[in-house]
Amino acid sequence: MNIAHPFMEGNGRSTRIWLDLILKKRLGKCVDWQQVDKADYFSAMERSPVNDLEIRELLHGALTDKIDDREVFMKGIEQSYYYEEDGLYK
Repeated sequence: MNIAHPFMEGNGRSTRIWLDLILKKRLGKCVDWQQVDKADYFSAMERSPVNDLEIRELLHGALTDKIDDREVFMKGIEQSYYYEEDGLYK
């Protein structure tokens, strides 16, 4: 999804929201994005088009069943801006 999204601005945020919606519907879980290290996330994202095992393992470790927890949701949005603030992901 990150590769297919045609815009640079909002690409990561859109992908993370889309992923959480799929995980909630299919697994009854979502990613607690506060548990995902920024540098590890960007490294895994860069390699994910070739091999997605690293990103899957990274996110699997941050899954939570708190899908209706407002704090997890709001902190996830806040974390999305944190990931993109330094322009590390190119």
